[in-house]
Amino acid sequence: MGGFECSSQRMPSGQRINMLAATKHQQLVLQDYLAVQSSGIQTVRDGICWHLIEQQPGRYDFSSALPMVRAARETGMQVIWDLCHYGWPDDLDIFSAAFVERCADFARAFARLLARESDGIAFIAPMNETSFLSWVAGEVGHFHPFAIGQGHALKRQLVRAAIAAIDALWSVLPNARIVHTDPLIHVMPKSRHPHVLDQSDAARQAQFDAWDMICGMREPELGGHPRYLDIIGLNYYPHNQWFFDGQHQHHILYTDPHYRPLHQLLHEVHQRYQRPLFVAETSSLGVAEPNWLRYVCEETRAALEIGLPIEGLCLYPIVDAPDWNDHRSIHQGLWSMPDERQQRTLCKPLARELQHQYSLFQSLPHVDIALPGELVSWPDRER
Repeated sequence: MGGFECSSQRMPSGQRINMLAATKHQQLVLQDYLAVQSSGIQTVRDGICWHLIEQQPGRYDFSSALPMVRAARETGMQVIWDLCHYGWPDDLDIFSAAFVERCADFARAFARLLARESDGIAFIAPMNETSFLSWVAGEVGHFHPFAIGQGHALKRQLVRAAIAAIDALWSVLPNARIVHTDPLIHVMPKSRHPHVLDQSDAARQAQFDAWDMICGMREPELGGHPRYLDIIGLNYYPHNQWFFDGQHQHHILYTDPHYRPLHQLLHEVHQRYQRPLFVAETSSLGVAEPNWLRYVCEETRAALEIGLPIEGLCLYPIVDAPDWNDHRSIHQGLWSMPDERQQRTLCKPLARELQHQYSLFQSLPHVDIALPGELVSWPDRER
């Protein structure tokens, strides 16, 4: 799978980012879908911008989203749509009851658009990274609304909104599949001090909070129920495991003997929820990209071989995107930002590794995977 960066949050500077526009994906969506299909990818994660669509309460202008929906239909691309990827309309207080109500109304409006414009079963992620968003926007104040120490309250609010959005989606698209994404992490204590042990375990267990709430395992007053927890997307990067010494985090390299293998983390999530899983985001930077892809693919095959229902692995972002803070292009995609001719260049080392991994997955019994054709032969991007 491939994922297009679609963040739209307000940063501490007050500026709102729009990655769909910044990467030119919104402008080049048809070209982008055809390109990723040339690499064998038939499913993508993509998103729409709530703050653009609902600039006045209850009035929806889907002109920014409609070309994307139609490009998906024209190319036969299966899309998992993010409805709220860190951004919402400026007039909305995320802690208010109105946020929950308008999130549901927005989801219903988009479902009606999909019902008119597309065929087949819809796949929708109502809230991207509920646990991470509650931490970054509610606990440490790095994203709007820049709250401090309110992470758990925000997590509860986001769960309420996600549940309301799911009900609204199902009122229009009763067969829609629902995706819930969050980072998959592992935290190890640096010492055996009781305080460090407790804090390390609390940090590790917190990754399950949102899923637990959504399926009603905890805080059932939020309205959670097993029916709401459908497909679990696990976002996994090289920095997702760390030592904790009581004050600081120290990342564990995946080559370190203390590193916990990815397939064990996937097994833990499946044991807890018994739901289909997929690696919803993964990538690395620069020359490390092929090695990281190789590691994640090896671990995904190990998970498949022990019977875990891993339904996909998403290269995210599939095209390069600017840094949220300083707007420099970050090289971690299979294709670059577009040049002045609106052409993206292919990252040859990552493309070679991707094709090699296709052949290894194809050799597994009971794994259905489409082999890629010839990759789009734009100029090579060597890194």
